[in-house]
Amino acid sequence: IRSSITLKMSQTQTQTLHRSVVNPTRNHDYLYADANYTLSSERDHARDTFKAHTKVERVKRVPEFQQMFSALPHYPRFQVRLEATDPVPKFINRRWRGYAAQNREAMIRYTTFNYDPSVKIPAVKHEDAKVSGQNRYKYFRRPIIPFLQQVPPEVLLQPTMVDPLAPPNDMMQRAVTPATRTIEIQTDYRDSEAQTDPFTPEYVVRPGSAPELLTLATLTHGHGLPAGLAEVEMIERARAKRAWEKTLPPLNDVSQLDRRQKMMDEMETKEWAIREIEIEKLQEARLEVLKTLLLQREAKQQELNDKRLDKLWSKKQRAKEEKIQKIRKEHIKTIRKLTRKREKVEGKLERRDLVNEYSNFGSQVHAPASRVGVFLDRGSEQFVVKSRYLSTFHGLLELESSLPSFVTQPRYRAPKKATSAKEGFVKRKERKSKELAEMHQTIKEAKQMGKEQLKPLRFLQKVEKPIPRPPTPTVEVPSQETEQTELASILLQKVIRGRAVQNMMYEGKEKRLELIQEIRSTHALQAAQQQMKRQEKQNVVTLQRQRRLYQHKV
Repeated sequence: IRSSITLKMSQTQTQTLHRSVVNPTRNHDYLYADANYTLSSERDHARDTFKAHTKVERVKRVPEFQQMFSALPHYPRFQVRLEATDPVPKFINRRWRGYAAQNREAMIRYTTFNYDPSVKIPAVKHEDAKVSGQNRYKYFRRPIIPFLQQVPPEVLLQPTMVDPLAPPNDMMQRAVTPATRTIEIQTDYRDSEAQTDPFTPEYVVRPGSAPELLTLATLTHGHGLPAGLAEVEMIERARAKRAWEKTLPPLNDVSQLDRRQKMMDEMETKEWAIREIEIEKLQEARLEVLKTLLLQREAKQQELNDKRLDKLWSKKQRAKEEKIQKIRKEHIKTIRKLTRKREKVEGKLERRDLVNEYSNFGSQVHAPASRVGVFLDRGSEQFVVKSRYLSTFHGLLELESSLPSFVTQPRYRAPKKATSAKEGFVKRKERKSKELAEMHQTIKEAKQMGKEQLKPLRFLQKVEKPIPRPPTPTVEVPSQETEQTELASILLQKVIRGRAVQNMMYEGKEKRLELIQEIRSTHALQAAQQQMKRQEKQNVVTLQRQRRLYQHKV
């Protein structure tokens, strides 16, 4: 992409300046870890790879020295070839960088549906920010003081609390700077990282002396120091060996060579025995460690099995509960159907008992069942009153102010006694009516006490006899002659059917007589004849194979 800028000078001269793009796309940006250039799939990666390898910049003209100055078309002076050198270094990964994200997503899906604590999802690793290196400019920017720049700033300092319009005397009044301040700092290294090995000073060995301390120069801090029981035993064995070496006969004494050889063999045997003991201790320690690891693995495996069994058991329990609930619902439904069916055993049509239905508040009239197809709440939203006077606080206040005072502040008055005056005097009319009511009640009670209730008779009760049962129906018994005739006819039918089946078998036998004879002749052959038949069959198969091979060869 090029943008042309045309400048018109004062002397009617026109000059065109061509400016290229600042950051063009490079050929191999898809390989380098650039956050601004990412590919969505492996297909795009392969496409960019093909484009990078077939760019025009890689096409080079290679001259032919024999025909360098030729102008003939059939003797070209150069050849067009692709550049052989690869501009991408070998340590750069050529694969698409999306496999790690796909692997992490697959592991997340696996751990979602399978309980396996051994699978660890890798954490998302961000690239090195390089704050103090090549990306330092991204994290540092010169702060811009507000109200002093025409361009809107990206980083603002905290504005001062001093009034800029105040006189200079007020601006000079500020807190006194303390003489000392306490500042917290953070070092680059921890205490554990700054800790070094114990210091060992330089030393000079006196000529002719061999200090015993120099024999422990191989021991360092963390590798033998501070010394333990094993190091102490090793030091004691080294001392004993040096003392034993002093007791050896000298090499220049030829007469003592056999004794020296014998002593060295004995010492070697002791060292081998000590070494075997150490090897046994190491093996026992390794066995203990291996045993501990096996126990831990078995415990972990057992824990996984327990969790898996618990999960399976809970799943089976839920399935069991669901099945039991389903069976109970089916049972209730079946019992209801049987009850309804038994109410109408005879199949008679009964009229509705309207009085009973309307008097029973649990009937279908007052509380119809939803399974019948009636839903009481259907269309209930049409009766919902939607008014701002009931849904908002201000509406309630307006409604309350519009109501009369006797609604919000009711006044109750005690009822007056109609039968009494102010002084408690009872009128003659009420007194006479009360006396008459008392007299009527007394007469009614006296009449009820004078009558005696009649008891019903004990033995004169009508006993209703049950309806007599109808007589048992009977069947006429046939005579003996008729029964014998019937048995004879049945026997004759059986004989006729058997003879018919026999004739059918004979007819089938006559039709397939040749096949039966052929089968009998085959099975009647002796062992030698059967062997001859098999040999003939083998010869025929061999001839067929040879013929087929010959045809194939031809």
